[in-house]
Amino acid sequence: MKLITQAINYVKCLAPLAAVMLSGCEGIFNGVYDEPETGTRTTTAGHLYIDASAWDEWHYIDLKAVAEGVSADTDFNTSSLWQTTEIPTIGVLEESVESDNEKAGIYTYWYDVFGEGISKQEYIGFTPTESQPEPDEWTFAVHRNNARTNGCQVAETDFTSLSQIPEDSDWVSTLAFTPDEWNQTEVWTVQDKMLNGIIGNQGIYTNKVLSGWLKMVIPPMPPVFDINRHVFILKLPDGTFAALQLEDYMNSSGTKCCLSINYKYPL
Repeated sequence: MKLITQAINYVKCLAPLAAVMLSGCEGIFNGVYDEPETGTRTTTAGHLYIDASAWDEWHYIDLKAVAEGVSADTDFNTSSLWQTTEIPTIGVLEESVESDNEKAGIYTYWYDVFGEGISKQEYIGFTPTESQPEPDEWTFAVHRNNARTNGCQVAETDFTSLSQIPEDSDWVSTLAFTPDEWNQTEVWTVQDKMLNGIIGNQGIYTNKVLSGWLKMVIPPMPPVFDINRHVFILKLPDGTFAALQLEDYMNSSGTKCCLSINYKYPL
């Protein structure tokens, strides 16, 4: 009985220390663990806002529908048309769980977050899931610092303001456009083992050029975000063009990946 009592007292003494250590580790990941804000924001023509800080959500918007809304109502809330869908993380039963052939699922990697950084990584395993749900109509989508398109191609310009875009659209033919590409290492989705550097990533097509408007940099720790405010041009499948510029990536309370976007559609 005396030994049991001593063991209980020992655990009680360690509990506050463990809490402090865990709190300190979570503090290292400030900017990664940010919680989504509540409520929505009203934006006018030429501007969009979305809280994309959640790990388990993609947010889609259809620029054609936005343009139609603005045309019908000058007070139209452009940010009201974002559609949010959850990222599938529950595995499905399959005879094989091989990760080849660009299959939908969670690709788990270890990242050297406390050493050389996230560029040093090791593949751990794969869990197949259902495919990512999408709206019927959409132009581009965002998830934290990731972006993808609906069959678009993207080019980065040297412009730092939409006002610098020439009225004649012939200049876009000189740009080098990039389509979406398969990605299984950057769409961080499952974070329950993050303190060990182990993260589950969604395997999905993303656009590396458009995703370049916001980069999470590790090291240092805590991570920092690098914003690129250049204007990006989207070439839609129907041949029309849109311009996007990330104006800011934080809300008023400092939560990261809350995106304020300037847009122009059509050019």
